[in-house]
Amino acid sequence: MESVGVEGEATGGAGARAVPAGEWEREPHPSDSLRTFGAFVQALREHAGLSRADLGVRVRFSKHTVESVELGRRMPDEVFVERAEEALGNTGALRKAARHLTRGEAGLAAWFRRWARLEREAVSLSTYECRLVPGLLQSEAYARAVFEGTIPLRTDEELEVQLSARMERQAMMRERPKVPFSFIVEEHVFRRRFGDAEAMCGLVDHVLELTAPRNVTLQVVPLDAGLHACLDGPVQVLETPEGRRLGYSEGQQNGRLISDPKEMSLLCQRYETLRSQALNPSESRALLERLRGER
Repeated sequence: MESVGVEGEATGGAGARAVPAGEWEREPHPSDSLRTFGAFVQALREHAGLSRADLGVRVRFSKHTVESVELGRRMPDEVFVERAEEALGNTGALRKAARHLTRGEAGLAAWFRRWARLEREAVSLSTYECRLVPGLLQSEAYARAVFEGTIPLRTDEELEVQLSARMERQAMMRERPKVPFSFIVEEHVFRRRFGDAEAMCGLVDHVLELTAPRNVTLQVVPLDAGLHACLDGPVQVLETPEGRRLGYSEGQQNGRLISDPKEMSLLCQRYETLRSQALNPSESRALLERLRGER
């Protein structure tokens, strides 16, 4: 869960980038453009005599999402903007205002911010995870449960900021249909229980939906696969527009950006080897569908 500092196990070595002690606690504020856009949405909503829940129904988003947008804590995606435009007068004002939005970094741990910026420009992104569902695939209920269980405890407002940041990152996958996204996830990750049966089914449905596009590949490492090439822990690998490969791993209260060419070569070899050891995409989807039926 990269937004709060859990997406890999950090170790020493070439390419490590240290984060000063205590920096992880300092969260950036929402950008001015997000606050301004949010205030604009709130003013139009109140002028129309609608509550946040009312607007949520009309735009088919939760009232919490509407609140997060109005408070400048969440970057509204194109769908939200279009539906809000239609619900609040269809003047074209929201569409024009949305063009000037800039992404803030609220809710992202200090050591993760640089990687978050890199992945938004990457021409490919590969993720291996053995502890929890990757952040880019988490359902809102799953992400909320993860954040609620973190230590130190967060206030309700801090939790909403982190949740908004997590859901905002997922928009990247919908907005970039030509970028290959590859995920390799251990089967036991999907078997770890949270919430009730409905929440578990919702998670599987969410993962199946997000991994359905042709540019997204999900492979599951089955429980009976035995030992494999990536036992050192979770890792992410991306390719920059310049063709450079970078890696990222994360552990307790720290993250590590990996740039050393020799180390990246090893990481890429391990990832490609694990791809051959995991179930293929069709088999992986079938496994998830079976898991859903077991709930």
